[in-house]
Amino acid sequence: MAETEQMPFLKEFLLTFFMPEKCYDEFFLHFNFSHGPCLRIALSKVMGLWIMVGTVFAQLPQIWKVLRAGRAEGLSLASAVLSLYSISGYVLYCIAQGFPIGAWGESLFILTQVMFLSFLILHYNGQTVRGLLFLVVYSTLMYLLTSPLVPRKALSLMQESGVLATIASRLIQIGCNYLSKHTGQLSTVSLCLVLFGSLARIFVSLQETGHSLFTLTHVLACLCSAVLVAQMFQYRNAARPGKDKAE
Repeated sequence: MAETEQMPFLKEFLLTFFMPEKCYDEFFLHFNFSHGPCLRIALSKVMGLWIMVGTVFAQLPQIWKVLRAGRAEGLSLASAVLSLYSISGYVLYCIAQGFPIGAWGESLFILTQVMFLSFLILHYNGQTVRGLLFLVVYSTLMYLLTSPLVPRKALSLMQESGVLATIASRLIQIGCNYLSKHTGQLSTVSLCLVLFGSLARIFVSLQETGHSLFTLTHVLACLCSAVLVAQMFQYRNAARPGKDKAE
């Protein structure tokens, strides 16, 4: 009896998140696990779910590390602001198009995290007032940009340039790490989540658009993430200014 109750739930779960019914039949009725089109569909769904989960929670370990340490050394404010621009463009575009919040709500959550992280960078660098002013100015701009008076084409261009802003953000952080020869309070967990999310985006992009310019930008963003992870291991034993002062 328990098995008969569990199977419909399992089927409903798989059909909702991972595959259409014809693929469920191929896998679990005909046991044809080598069905190419269905394998690609299932992998795309899995990757899409990983992008959502990994990306949505990627900044939380970074915020926790900064709060626990009580400092934000090594984190580039310019990098954080560019990331904020990238996410903001997508959120504003979705609002302008009238998409339901269920389609972009996770991006709003990410935006809130990056905005708070930007404030923490300013706060722990002794610029709390500037940090509060930054939050006020940013919130005001976001409110104004949701106005119907703002051309949708401008928001569309902002959204399309988001990937380039992401690449620039990571390049700036790479340069910051290289010049200081340490990664400060950068979180390894956050960087790894972002890297795996970038790899998943490449796979999904290849399935949806093929070898396009859009896919190439995701490849570049992924390479930048890989460099940041490599720097974490390269500089992990490097002395930090805050550590030296404490000693």
